[in-house]
Amino acid sequence: MRVPVAAGVLAVAVLFTAPGAAAAPAGCGELGGTAQDGICRIAETTPGYTLDVRFPLDYPGEGAMVDYLAQTREGFLNVARTPETRGRPYELDVTAESFRSARTRSVVLTLFQNVGGAHPSTWYRSFTYDVDRGNPVTFDTLFAPGTAPMDAIFPIVQRELETTSGLGDAIATGDGMDPAHYQNFAVTDDAVIFYFGRGELLPSYAGATSVSVPRTALPPIQV
Repeated sequence: MRVPVAAGVLAVAVLFTAPGAAAAPAGCGELGGTAQDGICRIAETTPGYTLDVRFPLDYPGEGAMVDYLAQTREGFLNVARTPETRGRPYELDVTAESFRSARTRSVVLTLFQNVGGAHPSTWYRSFTYDVDRGNPVTFDTLFAPGTAPMDAIFPIVQRELETTSGLGDAIATGDGMDPAHYQNFAVTDDAVIFYFGRGELLPSYAGATSVSVPRTALPPIQV
């Protein structure tokens, strides 16, 4: 099941508490955010930059997600607040989408950043949690031992990305078979959805992409 949290690039004037907003839970509060309707919102606008971050409050492995967002925000602000960048329209926008299966919860962050380069950056960071066992799920622990998941995943990803992009033979086998490119994923009862940032498997002009791989096409999954 896919549960959208937020979409689009939104700029706001001040960090605010909307009517009906609740006191921020610990992780949200650490980031200086406000909580409303199950979402944490961190927003800041200055003459030099805008920052807008939203993420769900019900993810059971919140600590890792909060740490990642804190590091990402710090890196962005270290650049955006330097004197030589004043007046430039720097931007960091983070939205999130939630997924669930019978045993797992997943959150996929979509991060858009413009820090004055030739092109803005868009990338993904995912978090998946096994609610039955009480621990995070990584690509290395997703599949049963002794299986070869890339042999099943890559042909499907290659076919889908080349079809949707119209770029034939665009993915080198070495890149497509490298598990390092498959670390960001969400788990549902029917599929594993893999996310690829801009320029990760396809040329950067193709943008950020994702491919849903049916569970029936994959080796046994441990969640």
